[in-house]
Order: sequence, then C-alpha cells, then structure tokens
Amino acid sequence: MTTLEGYIQHKLFSEIELIDPFFDSLKIDYPEFENWFARKVKEKAFVMSNPQGKLEAFLYLKIENGPIEDVTPAILVSRVLKIGTMKINPHGTRLGERFIKKTLDVAISEGVEGIYVTVFSKHEALVTLFKKYGFSQRSTKSSVSGTELVLWKSLNDVQKNTLLDYPRISQRGKRKHILSIYPDFHTRLFPDSILNNEHFDVLEDVSHTNSIHKVFISAAPVSGLRPGDIIVIYRTSDNLAPARYRSVATSICVVEEVKSKQNFSNAASFIDYCDKYSVYTAKELHGIYVERKRHYVIKMVYNIALRKKLTRGRLMDELGIEASRWTFFELTDNQFDSILQAGDAHESLVID
Repeated sequence: MTTLEGYIQHKLFSEIELIDPFFDSLKIDYPEFENWFARKVKEKAFVMSNPQGKLEAFLYLKIENGPIEDVTPAILVSRVLKIGTMKINPHGTRLGERFIKKTLDVAISEGVEGIYVTVFSKHEALVTLFKKYGFSQRSTKSSVSGTELVLWKSLNDVQKNTLLDYPRISQRGKRKHILSIYPDFHTRLFPDSILNNEHFDVLEDVSHTNSIHKVFISAAPVSGLRPGDIIVIYRTSDNLAPARYRSVATSICVVEEVKSKQNFSNAASFIDYCDKYSVYTAKELHGIYVERKRHYVIKMVYNIALRKKLTRGRLMDELGIEASRWTFFELTDNQFDSILQAGDAHESLVID
C-alpha cells in the first residue's frame, strides 16, 4: 500500500492538528497565531509529516495584490506571492530547500512579480537559506510580535548567478546536453519529475530527494562538461516496453561543478563531497571510489520539471533529435528550445 508520509501534501487547515508540538515555537513568536490559524480553516497549506504522523514542515502561501504597504518602505508591485508561514524542523535532510523550491514553483505558475516573507532576525539559518536563493532584505515590518525582516525575491530582475536567479536559467552562450539516468536513481533524485506510473512510497525525507542541488556519478565520459552548462535529464527505459515509448526527458538542470576521480585525494574526501546530494550510501560511495578506475561527479542545480514528459519517440520523430548512444550527448540551441516548448516549460523560467 502506498504511504502518504515522506512527501509534500496540500491539506486544508481544518485537516491539520494545531495541537501538534510542531507549532509551539510559532505560538510563542506570534501571540495571535492560534486565532490566525482558526481563520484559515478553509484554506490550504503544504505539509510533510514523519512516519509517526507528526509534522516536519509547514508552508502557507498567499497571492497578494500590491502595493504592499504594511512594511517600511512599501513594496511597489502589483501582484506577488507571500510566504505567510514557513517552518521546517531542521534535521539535516535539506527539507528547507525542497520547500523553497515548492514556493518558487507556485510563484512561477502564478506569474507573480516576486515573493516576500517576513522573518525575525534571530532565525539566522532560515534567513541564510532564503538569501542563498536570491532573497534580500527589502524592508521591515513592525507588529505586536516585534520587528521582522522583510525578505524579497524579484522574478523579473536578472542577477546573472545560477543560485540567485534560481529557478530561472540563462541559456545564452551556454552549451546544452542530454544526460541519461536509470529509473530508480531518477525517481529519488527528482521527486517533482516523478512519472504517473511510479510509486510515491519510494520518496523519503532524505537529502538527495529534498535538495535543490543534485550529485550524479557517471561511469561514462562527460567530455567537456563545465559549470553553467545546461542538462536535459533523460530517464532511461524501465524495460517494460521499447525505449522509444518508456525513455523520457523529464527535467532541466544547470551544472555547478564537474570532478573526476583524480580530483579527490582519497575515499573520505569523495564520500564527503557526494554524500549529501547523491542517492548512494557512504558504503556504496566507498565501493564506487575503490572499484571504479574512472568516474565523473556532476553537481547540478535542479531547475525545471517539464510539465509534459517527452518520450524518445517524440524526441526523434517530432523534434529530430538523434543519437547513436543516448547516454550523454550535446544538443543544438534549436533542439533545446524545441524540448522546452514541447515539454511545456514556463517561458518565464528561461532567460535569453
């Protein structure tokens, strides 16, 4: 039976237990929190629970029409996404990154100008996390609870930085490639790109699933791959039918780093680099380092889950993409553009 624990759910406030100890710190920080929660009974929030049914993460998002005038200085915009409440139980699994990605997915889908969140400066780890992905302090907000920072991320401005512009990608002058990944690894690395016939119970609350950053270890040469290059993730066939029907392009990533075995002084340094963002255990990583004479480690940012998955048959017949081997090969700019269009990627995600 498929379990609902371990992946993000969108639930009514009325379905969420306010007595859960998870909310205790919010009740302390915001004396009006319980009354606010009661008023939201018919609205929804994104949540994740542990196997015991207790909350590990909570995210409430709200579309607002500007200008935003209850902050100083005011934010002069017409339509924005507000992170009304976001709390993550920190336990080393990069769950905060996963909920930031969920926020950005909603913002892109809604076509807003930007996102803002109010947060007390004492929550240093949370502030740092937001700033890593392009939020900056824009204003302050004072209330009976105290003075909060107002962090803002524009979805119109371009900073020419992979993380600060995230999830948008800049494709001008960048090389594009297709990279194949086996189904089991694909499902665990790219939870938002899961296919309809895959089971949700394989998605666990672990670093490589939650993280915006991914590490993939390739035995095949990835000749000339360099930071800033764009990768189309291609999930190989599950062997239930020919590859033209079962192999699919699902996602778009941007390369952060590429390393070979020679870049690591020993197994310990290799494990330390890969452990947080790859699907392998430390024991498996040790085996890879010792047993493989050659391997390449690709660290990348998970930017786009294509809304329409493209089979090898469509890539070949409709988009004219051919390869002698579908393991790793370069795409032309026109081929990449055709994948974005056929895959129904949001236009605002790509910066020309």
